[in-house]
Amino acid sequence: MISANNVTLRLGKKALFEEVNIKFTEGNCYGLIGANGAGKSTFLKILSGELDSTNGDIVITPGQRLSFLKQDHFQYDQYTVMDTVIMGNQRLFDIMKEKDAIYAKEDFTEEDGIRASELEGEFADMDGWEAESNAASLLNGLGVEVEWHYAMMSELPGALKVKVLLAQALFGNPDILLLDEPTNHLDLDAIAWLEEFLINFENTVIVVSHDRYFLNKVCTHTADIDYGKIQLYAGNYDFWYESSQLMIRQMKEANKKKEEKIKELQEFISRFSANASKSKQATSRKKALEKIELDEIRPSSRKYPYIDFRPNREIGNEVLTVEGISKTIDGVKVLDNISFILNRDDKVAFVGSNEFAKTTLFKILAGEMEPDEGTYKWGVTTTQSYFPKDNTKEFDNDYTITDWLTGYSEIKDVTYVRGFLGRMLFAGEDGVKKVRVLSGGEKVRCMLSKLMISGANILIMDEPTDHLDMESITALNNGMMKFPGVLLFSSRDHQIVQTTANRIIEILPNGSMIDKITTYDEYLASDEMARKRTVFVAQREADEN
Repeated sequence: MISANNVTLRLGKKALFEEVNIKFTEGNCYGLIGANGAGKSTFLKILSGELDSTNGDIVITPGQRLSFLKQDHFQYDQYTVMDTVIMGNQRLFDIMKEKDAIYAKEDFTEEDGIRASELEGEFADMDGWEAESNAASLLNGLGVEVEWHYAMMSELPGALKVKVLLAQALFGNPDILLLDEPTNHLDLDAIAWLEEFLINFENTVIVVSHDRYFLNKVCTHTADIDYGKIQLYAGNYDFWYESSQLMIRQMKEANKKKEEKIKELQEFISRFSANASKSKQATSRKKALEKIELDEIRPSSRKYPYIDFRPNREIGNEVLTVEGISKTIDGVKVLDNISFILNRDDKVAFVGSNEFAKTTLFKILAGEMEPDEGTYKWGVTTTQSYFPKDNTKEFDNDYTITDWLTGYSEIKDVTYVRGFLGRMLFAGEDGVKKVRVLSGGEKVRCMLSKLMISGANILIMDEPTDHLDMESITALNNGMMKFPGVLLFSSRDHQIVQTTANRIIEILPNGSMIDKITTYDEYLASDEMARKRTVFVAQREADEN
């Protein structure tokens, strides 16, 4: 068990946390959530001891060991992979090295023998003889092949280093496990293995992740950071989200009824208080009025954008025909004879590890790039709007946000345009901000405003969740599901792909494709290699802390 007692953290004048009291117990997995900048990663560092709080203390059950997922991919470059994993239990690693040093002595003394005996006893108690096989098991589960197990960390590619550091955190059955974005850079097989590991893990887990699908799979509880406090709820992320939205709606409805009652009483008092025959009744009503109190709804500090893509015209039966498109870039064949026909109800997720290929195809279909071979034809009733992966050139100008979006609107009315910006949380003076100085998340929200105001019935979206917080991702997910037009999109967000797409097209590393009418989970379940080919690289919050 680990608990925070009256923990306060001040950064200058701002209190990131104020008198936080929370207890994390054995057998539970806690998803730590909160808006960007709420301090999720910071709180994990406080729990781990890497960061001191201003006030309060962290209490760990005596004798329990805490493990924290490291993010420094170069910290262990001078060690082997096997040693790096075993260092997850630092005491065990130290014993191993001290033993080796004693046995390597040429002048072995009696004192050395006594010390070695003590170490051997402690080593056995810590299951030291199984350390290498246990470490190997973790590495194999995460997809690190045996050939790498005794290689130097400096020799490993970045994606494997991530897996080794994760294995390090999991090693030795820690009593308390702290994980900050553990699915970053993991392939789907590794994510699935980690999900299963955590589901069966009997000790305490606290995890921060942008991957809602992952949180929903592994979490038994949700710890919500808001207003400098942490509130604990039973259930996973989706349960928390739906419950919180329901609670707000119910409170609003209750307050509405109270407001109606107050208005009724006020009218009665005003109408009859001067009437002698009614004065007693009016006094009674006045007393009743005084007792009615509106429940104070403290809205979450989170801000949920409202994303609603509404086509200006209904799409016809002819949508898109792609025939034999091929493209070679820098001598590499990125697309090889790509052909497919879209129907009017298709929402197509383009998947696979070849992200450049997906981007290239989208650019071709959006008219920003010409294919080397092949053709494509849009239906006469279609209108397209494109969300590029790289939006740099869109904002390389001195327009204000309002002026920029007005340029994409058929209706040049400022009030009309500001309505779309308001949906995406650009309120008041935000409209006069220069687009050149916007953050990554703000630029993405602008691009989504552009898609909404376009009224297009075809949306092409290349990784639209990049730079977005979980609130915006949730809103985007809902908007994509409700969209009555045709979608062509790629996304690293598993839940978006699973809940939105009814058709999967995978572009293979050689540039060819697989096309199936199915959901994402069904596609992965039917093809083991599909999981291995798909790699997710989740975006970290730039302004998390």
